[in-house]
Amino acid sequence: MRLAELSERSGVSTATIKYYLREGLLPPGRRVNATTADYDEEHLRRLRLVRALIQVGGIPVARAREVLSHIDDDSLGRTIRLGAALRALPQEPEPDEDDPDVVAAAAEVDRLLETLGWETSRELSSLSPVHRSLVVAVATLRRLGYPWDAELMAPYAGLMHQVASRQLDFMETYDSLKEQVEVAVASAVLFEPVLRALHRLAQEEESARRYGIE
Repeated sequence: MRLAELSERSGVSTATIKYYLREGLLPPGRRVNATTADYDEEHLRRLRLVRALIQVGGIPVARAREVLSHIDDDSLGRTIRLGAALRALPQEPEPDEDDPDVVAAAAEVDRLLETLGWETSRELSSLSPVHRSLVVAVATLRRLGYPWDAELMAPYAGLMHQVASRQLDFMETYDSLKEQVEVAVASAVLFEPVLRALHRLAQEEESARRYGIE
């Protein structure tokens, strides 16, 4: 397809597509002549992912480029490739390792991972921004007087493991490794708000069932 058709099918303006091409977010099309190029379904799929990252997820262009570079890195195995792409997404601020609440929270998170048998997560904890985000969140809760510990978190972690399993099942319905990692990244940006919204709706529903609507 030509640029105009790519724009029409994706809902992204030609000017924005040209910007994405210049920034390396979208691979160049097949050159037809000096002023014209052809694009295919892979360009359309990538364009939709770029739009999700930048326009929906609010991810800066430079960070989006880094995420996409990991998706495209054929030298990486599936787990490392997926992890690298997800770690490149924006993360929470680094924890203050001298803060007693952070120290206590890190110990509880480690105890949680040990209890669950999540050995890979324990081994990669020092490299994982997601692990650090969890430590910061638990430290903040403890600082506010909510004593979140491994026992309290374990049932929630079990539910999240079921969610992760379903997401990977869905990811595996796509044929290529690149498509699978794209789906996982898109899910991290777009599906987590769905989970958050479902959680809040469930709270509303359960509250009404327990206490009625006043």
